[in-house]
Amino acid sequence: MPNVNGTGRPGKRERLVAAAGDLMHRQGVQRTKIAEVAEAADVPPGNVYYYFKTRDDMVRAVAEDQAAQFAAMLATIERQPDPAGRLKALVRSWDDMRDIVARYGCPVGNLSSELARNADGLERYAPMAMNLIIDWAQAQFEALGRPDARDLAITLLAGVQGAALLASTLRDPLIVTREVSRLGHWIDALA
Repeated sequence: MPNVNGTGRPGKRERLVAAAGDLMHRQGVQRTKIAEVAEAADVPPGNVYYYFKTRDDMVRAVAEDQAAQFAAMLATIERQPDPAGRLKALVRSWDDMRDIVARYGCPVGNLSSELARNADGLERYAPMAMNLIIDWAQAQFEALGRPDARDLAITLLAGVQGAALLASTLRDPLIVTREVSRLGHWIDALA
């Protein structure tokens, strides 16, 4: 997170976006109130409107931040020497957060699903992070020489999102671990 105030502490906007993202993940977009976001970010409530004119502006900022975080993670994963290793590193990222996923669901899946149900203009932000992940995974499967790369990328994301949903519903983080392991073997078989 960039430091915009020179104190080593993230700036107010960055803190607001992070707090909003965390609260929206834990309790949903509709249940997250601006006053709660301000309190969690340690920002006076009136200052929120300096950075976000409307609540929808804040939701858009969270969706954009989520996509930017995934883009940064994918850039780090690109350091892996081969496409199969990169794909396995991607699915392991869900296992790395399995306890949070089991308690609150997948941050990407939750936000995407909730925004997709809107009819107020926010629904266009729903697929932002999902499309980023699918497009990246498709490129990895293409690098493996797979003509069905797009379908495989969707299957991969469906596997981790399905595991996240079940882990959250059943409150069992090991569901994510088992599915990530299974997907790792599947990727090896495809490579």
